[in-house]
Amino acid sequence: MNTQSFSAFQLFFMLLAAVVLLFIIAPLLHLLLAASPVEIFQTIQDKEVTDSMGMTLLTSAVVSLSFSVFAIPLAYLLARRQFWGKQMVEGLIDLPIMIPHSAAGIALLGVLSRHSLLGQVADSVGVKFIGTTYGIGLAMAFVSLPFLLNAARDGFLSVPERYEKAALSLGASPVRVFFSISLPLASRNIFSGLIMMFARGISEFGAVIIIAYHPMVTPVLIYERFTAFGLKYAQPVSIIFIFISLVFFSVLRILAKKR
Repeated sequence: MNTQSFSAFQLFFMLLAAVVLLFIIAPLLHLLLAASPVEIFQTIQDKEVTDSMGMTLLTSAVVSLSFSVFAIPLAYLLARRQFWGKQMVEGLIDLPIMIPHSAAGIALLGVLSRHSLLGQVADSVGVKFIGTTYGIGLAMAFVSLPFLLNAARDGFLSVPERYEKAALSLGASPVRVFFSISLPLASRNIFSGLIMMFARGISEFGAVIIIAYHPMVTPVLIYERFTAFGLKYAQPVSIIFIFISLVFFSVLRILAKKR
């Protein structure tokens, strides 16, 4: 009787899971069948498309790796230290996930424009944020950093503090403890966080389009082709970008599991 109840329970969960999977797969499958192989092949040969995808992937990768230098120490402090206002800091970290990304773009625009202090300082050394890959990268980082910060913090929390204290008691310096114990043991979470940050960066649209319509990242290019030429011209770009993203994330996930 218990076995039958357990099997019925599992079957019920499998049905619920199938609904979720169908909800994810059905739009993607319909998109894949909507464009002909000829249209996809022609789109692959379109230099505007390949340049946009290359720039999108490269910018998100560079931003993820660059900001990890600052995000990982912050995540470690949040995992290991208690200080006044810690809950407020953790709330601020999650804020970019919650607010509309168009609002995030407006907020960034006020900080990065030529009339702001940062914009004037950058302009004095020949760096511009609005309408450049620099601005695109900062928009990507703003909306995607919480994924890395939260994953890295959880990774450091999973490392038993007694390991660190034992190493310190044996004479190891805090720097050596961090790089030989804390960071390696939390590396799987950090790597997963980097994957999520990279993924969120390449998919960003709302904040990026306000900071830089040109050069066009792939989400903006898809939107531009849809509004200018219709669904038929936007579908092949979407299919190619989804396929490339799937390959990237499959490889990265395999690497993460090996770690």
